[in-house]
Amino acid sequence: MRLIVLPGDGIGPEITAATLSVLHAASTKFGLELAIEQHEVGHDSLRQFGTTVRPQLLDIVRAADGLILGPAATFDFRDEGRGEINPSMFFRKHLDLFANIRPAKTHAGLRNRFGDFDLVVVRENTEGFYADRNMAQGGGEMLVTPDVAISLRRITRHCCERIAHAACRQAVRRRKHLTIVHKANVLKIGDGMFLGICREIARDYPGLEVDDILVDAMMAHVVRQPDRFDVIVATNMFGDILSDLTAELSGSLGLGGSLNTGSDHAMAQAAHGSAPDIAGRDVANPVSLILSAALLLAWFGERIGDTRYEAAARAVEHAVATAMQAGRGTRDVGGTLGTSAMGKTIADILISQTH
Repeated sequence: MRLIVLPGDGIGPEITAATLSVLHAASTKFGLELAIEQHEVGHDSLRQFGTTVRPQLLDIVRAADGLILGPAATFDFRDEGRGEINPSMFFRKHLDLFANIRPAKTHAGLRNRFGDFDLVVVRENTEGFYADRNMAQGGGEMLVTPDVAISLRRITRHCCERIAHAACRQAVRRRKHLTIVHKANVLKIGDGMFLGICREIARDYPGLEVDDILVDAMMAHVVRQPDRFDVIVATNMFGDILSDLTAELSGSLGLGGSLNTGSDHAMAQAAHGSAPDIAGRDVANPVSLILSAALLLAWFGERIGDTRYEAAARAVEHAVATAMQAGRGTRDVGGTLGTSAMGKTIADILISQTH
């Protein structure tokens, strides 16, 4: 498996290094023969090449088997005309990574105020209110006058159908329960289309229990009783907010894995940002990117029919859970380990596991 790794900005290089230590351990234990190639993205790329994402990088990524993207300082990148491109948006759009898969689950050993749960948010990734990816040319947000701003949301049958299929496939592999999150009582056309198409697609999956909840009510339900949910599907913005909430409910946003998938490509990506305020201090939690990389291994293994990669992914997840249960975590989850030590701990547990 040939992986392209883009460490990114802020804490990106630190959590990427920790993630690579785990991947090297998994490669050794399961005979994966991972070929890992690193390139600059974000501020390092801007200084070296005059752009945060140089054009040649897209072809390099397309030719590989998977991409690992560290967090980038996206708030700093405001003017594409000056080479300030949002790397996450760039690869999601150009690789057509339409599904953002965001598992969230509690871990034994961590303080938990909301009860045990294990769920997945499946978020549409290529349209909706996100102004940088819902137009063929130009942006979906405009300033009409200094005092009037307009944001456009695009919802299409094609994108609704494929995210519905992605969510249903997740649900049939799990507990066969799909929850559609929407605001069709107010956004009657756009969310009405999304809701109707999701229900229509779900009928093609026998045995699937389907319900739907308004997004504002959903925020209350998922805090009050997160264990009632299995797979949740939502449009881009609602899914973005909900997946951060569910990750935090599990113990920390630093525990939330994230995989962006399309028909031909996939990108592992930490669920959080570049956190420049703690960069270089060896305190960031690398587990989000580690779990995201595990999701990428599983995706690749399923794609080529090689069970070694899926076994390696399960072993990484089990090593994380073992570390959490033993209280061996970073400060955000009540532990004392630094970023590097956290990666080494998970790698060591993985190597020592018997299967």
